[in-house]
Amino acid sequence: MRIIRVRYKDRAFYAALTSPETVRCLNREEGLEDDIPLSELELLPLVRPSKIVCAGLNYHDHARELDLPTPEEPIIFLKPPTSVIGPGDPIVRPSCSSRVDYEAELAIVIGKTARYVPENQVAQHIFGYTCANDVTARDLQQKDGQWTRAKGFDTFCPVGPWIETEMPDLNALTLRAVVNGELRQQGNCSDMIFPPAALISFISRVMTLLPGDVVLTGTPAGIGPLVAGDEVSIEIDGVGLLLNPVIDEERQDPVALQ
Repeated sequence: MRIIRVRYKDRAFYAALTSPETVRCLNREEGLEDDIPLSELELLPLVRPSKIVCAGLNYHDHARELDLPTPEEPIIFLKPPTSVIGPGDPIVRPSCSSRVDYEAELAIVIGKTARYVPENQVAQHIFGYTCANDVTARDLQQKDGQWTRAKGFDTFCPVGPWIETEMPDLNALTLRAVVNGELRQQGNCSDMIFPPAALISFISRVMTLLPGDVVLTGTPAGIGPLVAGDEVSIEIDGVGLLLNPVIDEERQDPVALQ
């Protein structure tokens, strides 16, 4: 099942795609039983997470690309919920950065509260899968020596186009980043250092994962820059295709510190 989040007549809810042109409301309390044309809906960002937990350096080929050792444990970091945008929404390159990169990633949406979950029970806590772009201000990442600012700007977490609830064969999943029609990045989830079950189990031993939270599972080799006017798509076989334009931030006067 493919799930999207929409607004219809001032009501926001999750809906299942019943055809390329129609959806059905999944919230019975809304009293909407008939299919609704997509043309009458406003598409909303898929998720409203309490947090976005990301895995850094989680592909063997990406570690080799950066000439870094394979981590012994998952390297995790957070992106703020305000970084989430949906399909078609613009990625905004901040004026304080000279290099903003794409990073194609498989994202997992949590469906059931997870705390101290063993690997063999992780599947019970997953709602579904989607595409994500872990947009990164690479120059600021190198300057700061940590990742919060570089990965935390508004618009730096495109997610979509829908949540695929069918469990994919993770060993067969190929993910790509395509910029202006040109293939820039390609990898396979089988190359993950820590597969999703191990990653989510590890995270759940650190923090509670709540329904709606998103886990980004890392990016393969091939990361690269984006410029204003680009159109970047994240494609994952059997999951979906996420497309976003890129624009530059309009420079604003800095806010004086009080």
